[in-house]
Amino acid sequence: MANNKIQAAAQQQKIDNAPKKILLSKIDQMAPAIKAALPSVITPERFTRMVLSAISSNPMLQICEPNSFLGAMMQAAQLGLEPNTPLCQAYIVPRRIKGVWKAQFEFGYKGMIDLAYRSNFVSAIDAQVVYENDFFEYEFGLEPKLRHKPALSNRGKPIQYYAIWRSKDGAFGFQVMSKEDCEAHAKKHSDAYNKSDESPWHKEFDEMAKKTVLKSTLKYAPMKSDFSRQIAADETIKSVIEENMVDLPTETYEETDYVTVDEIGETPMLDVPEEPERVDIPAPAEGEAVPAGEIEYPDFLQ
Repeated sequence: MANNKIQAAAQQQKIDNAPKKILLSKIDQMAPAIKAALPSVITPERFTRMVLSAISSNPMLQICEPNSFLGAMMQAAQLGLEPNTPLCQAYIVPRRIKGVWKAQFEFGYKGMIDLAYRSNFVSAIDAQVVYENDFFEYEFGLEPKLRHKPALSNRGKPIQYYAIWRSKDGAFGFQVMSKEDCEAHAKKHSDAYNKSDESPWHKEFDEMAKKTVLKSTLKYAPMKSDFSRQIAADETIKSVIEENMVDLPTETYEETDYVTVDEIGETPMLDVPEEPERVDIPAPAEGEAVPAGEIEYPDFLQ
């Protein structure tokens, strides 16, 4: 009886680890290309840890087409952003495209700010929420200005969002959007907003709104070409590994579905593939050990 329990537990562990084994095997097969494409600050070992961390944070990534997942991970690695972490720098989002699950790379607003500072063209960049009891005024025109003094208490509800930037030569710009503007943008550009209460637009509206207004104002900033190409990588799918992922064109599709994730990304809950059939395992007797499942790691981690 005890042996049957152990064997059943081991079998279930193998079922649960199968997608990870496929991805790790793919990493092993593509090791030369991955090593050549990684920036010097990220080793293959760290890249593999990033992969495992990403799929642990969102198990649906395990069923994505492996090349698209590794392409999205490589984009994050080359940009120096860690995806699907509390840093909110970037996200790898599963999308179902004509019946096939693909992984899409997306920026978080903090990742965009980080890249802007690294590009060395801005001295300041920020995105903020304005609440109904804050003092807030702005003007566009030949002498634009913006003033925001947050209320010390009882700030009320969010009513507006803005992003600002100032270049090192003194030029500056800003964009302001009302909450209604952001809602209209979400309805127009995000299937998530319209199809699921679990959408990040509903769960993390402020973060999504700040990213939206930040992207809007950066369109008018005198950005360096490298930074412009990096920002263009937002919401792209790439299934090829190259030394300069930002130069690859995104794959385009006409019909896409999404799956909900907790991180920021436009991903409503739709049909989710059925999980592998699970094995009902009786609880082991007291003191009885249950072996952990086996994962075959890439050669360079053994």
